[in-house]
Amino acid sequence: MKCLAGITVSTATALGLAAVPSAAAGPGDHVVRPGDSIQSAVDAADAGDTIVILPGTYRESVLITKPGLTLVGTRGRTVLAPPAADGTKAANACATGGNGICVIGTKGHTVDDVTIRSLTVSGFTGSGVWASWTDGLSVRRVTAESNGVWGIAQERSTRGEFRRNTATGNGDAGIFIANSVSEEGGATDTGGTAVVDNSVSGNRIGVTARRVRNLVIDGNTLTGNCSGVFVVGDESKPAAGAMTISGNRIVKNNKFCPATPRLSAIQGSGIVLTGSEATVVRSNVIRDNVGSTPLSGGVLLFKSFVGALNTDNTISHNLVQGNKPADLANGDTSGTGNTFVSNTCGTSVPAGMCAG
Repeated sequence: MKCLAGITVSTATALGLAAVPSAAAGPGDHVVRPGDSIQSAVDAADAGDTIVILPGTYRESVLITKPGLTLVGTRGRTVLAPPAADGTKAANACATGGNGICVIGTKGHTVDDVTIRSLTVSGFTGSGVWASWTDGLSVRRVTAESNGVWGIAQERSTRGEFRRNTATGNGDAGIFIANSVSEEGGATDTGGTAVVDNSVSGNRIGVTARRVRNLVIDGNTLTGNCSGVFVVGDESKPAAGAMTISGNRIVKNNKFCPATPRLSAIQGSGIVLTGSEATVVRSNVIRDNVGSTPLSGGVLLFKSFVGALNTDNTISHNLVQGNKPADLANGDTSGTGNTFVSNTCGTSVPAGMCAG
């Protein structure tokens, strides 16, 4: 059995240091305890190994560039926080970017099938979890809180799974899925990335899908953000969209966020589509999102700030009530093929889009 700093999974359990999850125990496991380096365990691991992080606070950033690794802690008790200012932990590329955990591949060599589970990333100036050029990344039961930019973020990646996480108090989106953050271009196919059953609150935006296609945003609870879900497209081709937003509870996203150079102020936004095509918004509960900004309302179609139109989107069978200035709003009347069908709501702009 592999070990780190002279401690194996079985030894840790025998010494009573912590209860290591039984599912994690195996020949390829490494155990990290307070005072040890998570990064050293990652560096020593082989593809397919599991790094078990015992309860404690670890002041470091962790960079993963190997496929198949699993990083698992004890939820609520294993915490990653920014390194100490005295530089006792060597800076890697993840720390240099101000991020907590990074999974980084390259265009020609993605990092595949990494799992991050049951830990907290808190207080980083960048993102709690940041991924680029990955395939099959799984982030589960992670708490990403009070990070400066994104809670959990993925770009240039496919087949990600983000399930049962908590993202709260982050400077931008709690969960962020994008084609690229460093260059313009058409929307990329995420290969069915799933954002499912997460609790997202107190961020600027709950979930942002920016210039991407082919993903599912389902069963999440989004409250206390400036906006619940924001789908962002532009004039590039392929257009953003071809996604499903369903079964979410989007309530009282009434935090106020001031305007930025690219976007007006946001408050009281449930679901916003800008420059999206063929997106399905179905069977969501969207209540009491109230504001007076151009992006306020329950479900809003909004022509993007670079003029890209919404086309062929379907908004159906949602319960949309108590949102102001309107439950449903089509602010992109130049867009074509957009339909509002069988939504239970009280107000719409233009009038007549509510079923009851």
